[in-house]
Amino acid sequence: MKKIKYNLCVFFILSFLSISQISCQEKKETKKRNTASKEASVKKKWKEKLAPNTYYVMVERGTEPAFNNAYHNNHKKGIYVSAATGKPLFSSDDKYDSGSGWPSFTKPISEDAVEWIRDNSHGMVREEVVEKSTGLHLGHVFNDGPKPTGLRYCINSAALKFIESK
Repeated sequence: MKKIKYNLCVFFILSFLSISQISCQEKKETKKRNTASKEASVKKKWKEKLAPNTYYVMVERGTEPAFNNAYHNNHKKGIYVSAATGKPLFSSDDKYDSGSGWPSFTKPISEDAVEWIRDNSHGMVREEVVEKSTGLHLGHVFNDGPKPTGLRYCINSAALKFIESK
């Protein structure tokens, strides 16, 4: 009789754990579906708003060709704003010719403009630069820049719009 009670107890405990595990798995799957649905909605919004090359760079985290982009050789005074939101990102005062073929800056226009995210794609470990307010891709930052920061913000022209100083 004790053995039957013991077996029933074990059975109920295992059943409860199994049901709990299924419930947790269902919650995870629902969360995944909701996240995927939200991401699709956000992507659709940007696809409607952005030019195809800008969408490719900023949303799909692509890269435009070196030396064949709008601002790598721009020497005018002004500010560079996000092609998606129009928020100021970089100043021409901090732009320099890195020889990389992309616009390069020593620092963002403000600490709140961009943030870094670890990027492990393409078999490399790099720091991706994204627009802080949207998380959209801008480029990458490297520690081979000039003084005083020693940083090179290597940014895709397609992610930027230039506003010339008057």
